[in-house]
Amino acid sequence: MKKPRARFRERRNEAAWGYLFVAPAVILFLIMGAYTVIYGFGLSFAQWNGFWPEWHWRGFKNYSDLLGGSPTYWPIVRKAATNTLWVVIGVPVLTVLIAFPLAIVLNSVKRFQGILRSIYFVPYVTTGIAVYFAWNYILEPGGAINLLLRAVGLGSLQEPQGWLGNPDTALPTMIVVMVWSAVPVAMLLYLTSLQSLDSSLIEAAQIDGAGWLRTTTSVIWPLMKPITVVVILLNVRDSLQGFQSFLIMTNGGPGDSTSVLGLETYRLAFLNEMSPTLGLASALGWLLFLAALVVAFINQRAMRRIG
Repeated sequence: MKKPRARFRERRNEAAWGYLFVAPAVILFLIMGAYTVIYGFGLSFAQWNGFWPEWHWRGFKNYSDLLGGSPTYWPIVRKAATNTLWVVIGVPVLTVLIAFPLAIVLNSVKRFQGILRSIYFVPYVTTGIAVYFAWNYILEPGGAINLLLRAVGLGSLQEPQGWLGNPDTALPTMIVVMVWSAVPVAMLLYLTSLQSLDSSLIEAAQIDGAGWLRTTTSVIWPLMKPITVVVILLNVRDSLQGFQSFLIMTNGGPGDSTSVLGLETYRLAFLNEMSPTLGLASALGWLLFLAALVVAFINQRAMRRIG
């Protein structure tokens, strides 16, 4: 039998090896995570262009400029915030309205379910720059959508400027593109939850005389609320932070009709040549973060009341 001191030494050695193995990950997190966050927060109170030898301290001036104090930046931020609000509302709502019925239908299919699930998941695994360029091709004046409308006798609905060239249709079209890429993950989350439901609940509802629609709306849908919260929060996060599709497909245009806060943050940080706007970009990023927290809190409270 080992002595207490020997057991203590053995445990200490095991702990040392454990700390040694996790040390690289911890160090990487501290450098790339904690340090970056702290550095960015400090930069949000300064003026800097990335090349000056030192920051010029501004205090809360960056935040006040973005929130109405600057005639240069406030109109840009206000328009981008309005567009972002439409995206934050439209993408999660449409994703839920499309993904949940698709999951219901797919769950009821007994044959070829795996094949259909793979087909529905294609938009997610193929998202990227190539897909955004493909969407540009489809939505241009001579693209597939205008050709299809002309072929089925709905030529009056065509967009001669292209669906991304008309300020009235550009933002709704971008919302549709984002929903197209968000539906697969939401549908799989709903499908997984549906397949884990207790079948006795559905059978009891059917015995009581509830039809398919009544069972879906009164039994299945209330049980899907936790998954719905997850789906909404994921899409709210992507809507607030994601700007890649806007950058590639419209670059905020035509005019500022598709400008969003994430894109304006990117522009302030990297596309203002040598202008000292890195502090403004950092401040706008932190405002986005606070907005995401507020939206998440409101969403959770609302879903809790509905439940």
